[in-house]
Amino acid sequence: MKLATQDQTDYDGHVYANPYQGDQKILMICTEQKAMTMANGKKFSTGNHPVEMLVPMLHLRAAGFEIDIATPTGAPVQIEMWAMPQEDEAVMGIYNDFKTQFDNPIALPTFVAGSLTESSPYCAVFLPGGHGAMLGLPDDVNVGKILHWANNRDLYTLALCHGPGALLAADLPEAKAGQPNTGFPYEGYDMVVFPDSVDKQTPLIGYLPGRMPWWLGERLSGLGVNIINKKSNGMVHIDRKLVSGDGPQAANAFGRLAADSLLNELQK
Repeated sequence: MKLATQDQTDYDGHVYANPYQGDQKILMICTEQKAMTMANGKKFSTGNHPVEMLVPMLHLRAAGFEIDIATPTGAPVQIEMWAMPQEDEAVMGIYNDFKTQFDNPIALPTFVAGSLTESSPYCAVFLPGGHGAMLGLPDDVNVGKILHWANNRDLYTLALCHGPGALLAADLPEAKAGQPNTGFPYEGYDMVVFPDSVDKQTPLIGYLPGRMPWWLGERLSGLGVNIINKKSNGMVHIDRKLVSGDGPQAANAFGRLAADSLLNELQK
């Protein structure tokens, strides 16, 4: 596991010359589940990857955006603490700043009941990575409803590493019911994700305790998504209003691309 963790990140501390001054916020949807049961029945201690969550948050906050945090039931956000870059002052700083929100997030049913409106002050939905994003979120109808709402309002969706697993919720029949477009909203999109080929190799080095229960890229491809990366080496991409990145090496570039895209959109 040391091969995939680091004490410092490559966060570059970018200063945004004209940070956002308005009231539009970002909704970050996190997992509240920790244990992934592998194909062999063994458990993997997961959650949201701290680098893939906190480094983009640093950029979004520096660009002037307020971030609201939500989980499916309002239970605390699960974070892969074993992957926390303990010697990175910026990352540890924002983790501590948001610790209360991580412990007391918004419950998605509450958000869906009160915020899926035309006037709701949100400009983006952020789906951070970590294998935990594949737990619960892909099967959560409220996640699917939020994604359709964001897509219908032409908001940005930001998805990093395994975070795109949450996009699968938009294909749930209950999430599509009553929508103007009852197809998968991201069909035909180009996207970068953490590759299935790498997830198939990681049990060999001991990072995962067994084969994955299902393959993220395979599921997305089956819904018409075009996965354009074969490796996890820091690639980021934007297709329409969907910003994606391939893994922890992409966290800094992903955060900058997301922040710049939102600033350009809102400051036109």
